[in-house]
Amino acid sequence: MKETIQDLLNRRSVKEFREEQITREELLTVLSAGMNAPTGGNQQSPVFLAVQSKEWMERLRRLNGEIAGAPEGFDVFYGAPAIILVLAEKGKGNPVEDGSLAIGNMLNAAYALGLGGRWIHRIRETFEQPLGKELLREAGYEGEYIGIGSCILGYPKDGFPAPLKKKDNYYKIIPQEEKV
Repeated sequence: MKETIQDLLNRRSVKEFREEQITREELLTVLSAGMNAPTGGNQQSPVFLAVQSKEWMERLRRLNGEIAGAPEGFDVFYGAPAIILVLAEKGKGNPVEDGSLAIGNMLNAAYALGLGGRWIHRIRETFEQPLGKELLREAGYEGEYIGIGSCILGYPKDGFPAPLKKKDNYYKIIPQEEKV
């Protein structure tokens, strides 16, 4: 139990990765953590598209980069060798919340395995574009999906960043009233 808490307290986003691909076992473990995140009414609205294909990654990088207004040649996925795209079925449960919990679980699982990870946005806009819809069809997903986010994964190039100082007013506790 202490290891789980330590992982949650120490996990940080990584944006420099080695080129080496993560193992299939690591990828499946991270995906399993995402699939085991709670979902509203157990409707299991998220779907996961794990991408390791360099061709697919390049198409996603270009599209996501265009949406972000990134300069030519900037890699919005920071050179990560694996990307897990998280989408959810429109009109089913709480798709944004369900997908967000899944990404959180996957980022924490990645850290526990020694993998670096980072949440990348603009997946909603990516899969609203014709190329994004085409990629979904190529992957075998038909129907209406909303893009939630993506989890980039890889072996950290230079380890994990140090924890950052948290703001002073991050939480408030309203104590239980004392009985007189």
